[in-house]
Amino acid sequence: MELLITVTTVGVMLLYSAPGFALVKAKKIQPSSISAFATVLMYICQSCLVVYSFQKVTYTRALFINMVIFFVLAVAIQGVLLGTYYLLFRKKYNNVRYRIATIAGAFGNCAFMGVPLLEHLLPHYPTAVVFSAVYSISMNLLGWTIASAVIANDKKYIKPKNFFLNPSMIALYIALPLFFTHTYIGGNVFGDAVFLLAKMTTPLCMLIMGMRLACVPLKKIVKSRLNYLVLFLKQLVMPLFGLLVVFFLPIETDMKMTFYIICCCPIASVVLNYSEMIGAGQDMAANLVLLGTFSSIITIPVMMTLSGLIK
Repeated sequence: MELLITVTTVGVMLLYSAPGFALVKAKKIQPSSISAFATVLMYICQSCLVVYSFQKVTYTRALFINMVIFFVLAVAIQGVLLGTYYLLFRKKYNNVRYRIATIAGAFGNCAFMGVPLLEHLLPHYPTAVVFSAVYSISMNLLGWTIASAVIANDKKYIKPKNFFLNPSMIALYIALPLFFTHTYIGGNVFGDAVFLLAKMTTPLCMLIMGMRLACVPLKKIVKSRLNYLVLFLKQLVMPLFGLLVVFFLPIETDMKMTFYIICCCPIASVVLNYSEMIGAGQDMAANLVLLGTFSSIITIPVMMTLSGLIK
């Protein structure tokens, strides 16, 4: 089942990325313009996705407490891994490839790959998709601050303004009051526009990857040993670490499974989006996203064999 879902998701990814690849190859889009698409994605579409995600659930005290717990877990595992990889690669940070490797080793594709996996593997637990959105928010908060600072090799990104006033946080300030007051914004022009922009996140993200891959020689993707080290760290080490974390926690089994499945997801496409906006390491990021997505055909089914340990 995991193999079928993963192969299907990879196939959809190729369909979404193909037009972007073709347009750059046909010189209808210049490589210098790719960052503009990433800006639209990160500032508008992903912000709308935050609001949309909270509109899909109804507030209860128990749900909110579990969302907070899940958020803390998500920040903790990504923070620990970012710190570990920083110590591992920092002596080579003059090379942007190692800075991208730091982020790619900790950020997973919890939306595009995670949601279909969660829906098929935990069909009885629809809350899993909400937890995926919570995980995505945590990743974006780290992305606008620590990850951006690492990619740019500049500490100016780590400041309160970038944490509290980034697009994801501003969207959260809008989403939470609606969530707490059971206010649904769908069914009108404004709400439907927000939902439509939210649903554009995945296709636009994959289009950007296709555009960037059109600029990269294939041999650079498959011949780098650093690329395979990052794949090992993200898609084997991180799931094992995630399994260890939830194994001892006194939370419900389905919540543990949700966290573990998300940890098994391949390298996040958002790594490329941050590198595009900052203007550093775009080729490396695109290489890793592609390799991570394709290798997940093997790594996700393999890692899911350990899911029986979760009780």
